[in-house]
Amino acid sequence: MQVKLLVDGGSMKPGPALSQKLGPLGIPINLVITKVNEATKSFDGIQVPVELSIDPSTREFEVKVFSPPVSGLLKRELKIEKGSGVQKKIKVGNASIEQIISLANTKSPNLLCKDFKSAVKTIVGTCVSLGILIENKSAVEIEKEIDEGKYDDEINAMKTDTSPDKKKKLDEYFANIKKEQDKILQQEQVAKEASDAAKAAETPAVATTTAVAAKTPAKTSAKK
Repeated sequence: MQVKLLVDGGSMKPGPALSQKLGPLGIPINLVITKVNEATKSFDGIQVPVELSIDPSTREFEVKVFSPPVSGLLKRELKIEKGSGVQKKIKVGNASIEQIISLANTKSPNLLCKDFKSAVKTIVGTCVSLGILIENKSAVEIEKEIDEGKYDDEINAMKTDTSPDKKKKLDEYFANIKKEQDKILQQEQVAKEASDAAKAAETPAVATTTAVAAKTPAKTSAKK
């Protein structure tokens, strides 16, 4: 019997859903939690798919851990909380090609890709949807460069280490991008507040005019 779960890596906690699935089988829930947390501790901070293979007759079970979603791995790698809601306008991180290759290497066993280069492009595709830059460029541009063979040496060598100097430059570049983004967002917020204030100021004037018109008696022409 298989029971599928989605747990917080290394910090699974008891809950009603787990009790409903395991309680009727007589499986000790605390033991399950301990083993699952041990098996998923390397994925701390990420939700991880887990499958329990249970033998109801003996109450023995095995824990099988699947690779977390690409989006979760990217967020942890780049230390970001969430993706961008407006990917073309707001960027949330700046990855190196080596970081992308490293994540492709982690996920490739679970990806339906014809080769490793395709797995790398899958990771890049998720960067597009999350609003993540790669090598100071848009992820869409990096996809094209991968197709053109620009990163073939790194991909074929499965280069996964980013030098401290390169990482520093990528972080500095993104810090400048974020500063400009924050400036634009602040300007938009100020403009929105000014627009809302103008609309609010107009509303009472309209209401007053309507009230005055209602109180003014209609003029009638007197017949002689």
